[in-house]
Amino acid sequence: MPPPLSRPGLNGDIGHRPPPIAAQTVRHQQPYYRSYSSSSSASLKGCCCCLFMLFAFLALLVLAVVLIVILAVKPKKPQFDLQQVAVVNMGISSPNLNPSGLDPTTASLSFTIRMLFTATNPNKVGIRYRESSFTVMYGGIPLGKATVAGFYQDAHSTRNVEATISVDRVNLMQGYAANLVRDASLNDRVELTVQGDVGAKIRVMNFDSPGVQVSVNCGIGISPRKQALIYKQCGFDGLSV
Repeated sequence: MPPPLSRPGLNGDIGHRPPPIAAQTVRHQQPYYRSYSSSSSASLKGCCCCLFMLFAFLALLVLAVVLIVILAVKPKKPQFDLQQVAVVNMGISSPNLNPSGLDPTTASLSFTIRMLFTATNPNKVGIRYRESSFTVMYGGIPLGKATVAGFYQDAHSTRNVEATISVDRVNLMQGYAANLVRDASLNDRVELTVQGDVGAKIRVMNFDSPGVQVSVNCGIGISPRKQALIYKQCGFDGLSV
C-alpha cells in the first residue's frame, strides 16, 4: 500500500514524522557515557595517589626506626692495623753498575712478603667488610698489590687477616735505582710503604649503614741480607664516610 498522504496543517505546512525512537535513545545515552568515563578516571588517579602516599609513609617509618636503632647502638669506626710482616724472600739486581758500584742506571727489585692485619670490631653489632686492596710502594712508586677478600665480623670480636704481596723483577730507573742499591748495600735497609683503604658497613637489623672507610698507611723497613723486618710504623689517615 502506498503511504498515507501528509495532511496540511492549520497554516498550510506539511507535517513531518517524529524521529525514530532508537535515534532518540542514542542521543540521550551519549552524555551519560561521558560522565561515567570521567568519574572512573578521577577515581583511578585518587587510588594511585593514596598508594604513593602509603609507600612513602612506610619508607619514612622504616628509615626512622633504623636511625633510632643506630643512634641507640652508637656505632664506632672499626680498627684495622698491620701487626706483622714476614719477609719470604727479597732480591735486588743491578746489571748497569759503574765502577763505584753506587750509581746504577737501572735496578730490579723482587720480593715476597706476608702481612698479618688485625681487624677489631668494638661495636655491639656486626660489621661487613668489602674487598680491600693494599699497595706496596718504594719512593712513591707502586711495586705491587695485595687483595683481602670481603668478610663479616661479629660484634666485639678480633679477627686476623692475611695478605701476600709478590713482586717479580720490578725495574726502577735512574735516581730510584741508585737509592735502592745504596740503601741495600750500605744501610742494609729498604724502606717500603704499605697503603690501602678498608671499606666497611655496620650491620643493624639486617640493614647496612652508609659505608665507612679507614685509610691505612704503614712504613716498613726490610733487611735484604737478613731477609727480615727491621721496623714497622703504622698510622691511620682518618675515617671518611
